[in-house]
Amino acid sequence: MNTALQPPPILLVEDNPMDLDLTLRAFTKKRLTNHVQVARDGEEALAFMARWEAGEPAPAVILLDINLPKINGLEVLRQLKAHERFRRIPVVILTSSREDRDLTAAYDLGVNSYIEKPVSFSKFMEVAEQIELYWCVINERPGGA
Repeated sequence: MNTALQPPPILLVEDNPMDLDLTLRAFTKKRLTNHVQVARDGEEALAFMARWEAGEPAPAVILLDINLPKINGLEVLRQLKAHERFRRIPVVILTSSREDRDLTAAYDLGVNSYIEKPVSFSKFMEVAEQIELYWCVINERPGGA
């Protein structure tokens, strides 16, 4: 399989099975061309960095929940943004947290966008479409990210 012709994947970091299913269904319904990789906790998310260093394509965007088991999303964000090569990967916090301290902490750590998870499937579809359109089509990525 020639990965050079494939669009970069999207990394979805989500531990809630219902939210994971909702997100994947929204992307499937929108016929997303980017493959969606899934990490179900912060530890799994950080393990992707070793895979990228070994030659797997880095994602176009990382969709990151804050409230994760093992390592929380803000710590995942901190470690990603501290990495010399992977800090350029756009990270979108997609969370149910409406806490001002989470929003502020995320932006202090270098998040590119912060979105509260929509409750309804139709609103989730709109968010999925906007994520794909902006982060996977319109946004310019630097080389090596």
